[in-house]
Amino acid sequence: MLPRDLQADRFAAYPPLARRLAEANLTSLQRLPLSFLPGLLRELIEYDFKFPAERTAIENELVALSSLTRPQSDEWWRLFSQITLSASLERFDWVNHPAQFVEQESAYLWSTGQLDAFRKAAVDYGDRLRAATPVEPLPARRLGITVVGQGVESYDRPLFRNLRAHGTYFANVKPAKGLELLLSAVETRAKAHPMPYGHWYVDGGRAAEHNSGLTCVSYDALEPVRTALLKYMQTEIARPGMGPEELRTNLARLLPSDLGIENETDPALDRFQVKLFTEGSGTQIFSTTFAQWATREALRRAQPLTLIVRFAPRQRQKPMNELLSGWGNAEADLAGSLIDADMGAYYHWINQQRLAGSDQSAFLVWFEDHGQALAIGPTMPRGTQSTSALDLGELVSLTVS
Repeated sequence: MLPRDLQADRFAAYPPLARRLAEANLTSLQRLPLSFLPGLLRELIEYDFKFPAERTAIENELVALSSLTRPQSDEWWRLFSQITLSASLERFDWVNHPAQFVEQESAYLWSTGQLDAFRKAAVDYGDRLRAATPVEPLPARRLGITVVGQGVESYDRPLFRNLRAHGTYFANVKPAKGLELLLSAVETRAKAHPMPYGHWYVDGGRAAEHNSGLTCVSYDALEPVRTALLKYMQTEIARPGMGPEELRTNLARLLPSDLGIENETDPALDRFQVKLFTEGSGTQIFSTTFAQWATREALRRAQPLTLIVRFAPRQRQKPMNELLSGWGNAEADLAGSLIDADMGAYYHWINQQRLAGSDQSAFLVWFEDHGQALAIGPTMPRGTQSTSALDLGELVSLTVS
């Protein structure tokens, strides 16, 4: 089937909100080339389980597509229309299984030497879409906070080296009640600017006490999910003929209920948490990888106004089979975890800079229970060092001022 043959009843299996949106935009969808449309449907079919920022992006994209004149439409889709697909891909049920179609399409484009042409078409489309999509102003500076080095008593090597050129290094921070002050500052922002999924707390270990106004994801709280997933992976790997690509496809199909999350009071967050383990590499066994990936995905998908992430010690590296089985005692690698977290803080800042308002955003990283921190913001001098004796609450205020 080709896009021009689409009818409303083909979306009958979609969740309610996604089906309604697809039916309302049927005419626009019929005009799209097959090389592009399943990629859009891959996002649309998950609409009911997406965060507000993602829903808004899908809605804005459909509005932009529906407003195109015929000449504009021809220009927008010219490069995509030049992509040729196989007859088997045209016969594939790309309406109900768009993600699987996209996987097979990628393999086909690579095998036929069309991947560069597709990438060029996708980049051009993204540029056009951004130019046609309005950017809503933020109610306050976006703020990212990373806490590193939990449990490390001393460390004599320089920290935050990748970030120092972009902000001010503080060498005399008062560490007393540091995490409590940071969470209090985040909770104050959440109360001042309430919004669904607008303020996040990611913890690589056990989450500290915090206000219910924060969307919280923690490694320890998700231990039952991780255990269920690792058992599933072991079973799948033991099957004859199971390869990495098939395993990845099977993992992508897992639902929260498959991993023991039965009470879907927050389906968007439930799906998010499952995808952290089914789409991330190493998130199932390393807490630092979990914290880094959760931070990246929260920023990419929810685009929160505030995000605080606290790294916790990960287990020491072992043979992969031993890690996947969970056999033996998990020995913590404190120094290695600090190195991981230091790089994770850099990635946190980079990913935050990809969002709207990046020129006005603020960022803070702190070596937990120690006097070292670094702050980045419009008012913070770059590449400098300060010996001011500030507590973490005062440092947050200075960073976002």
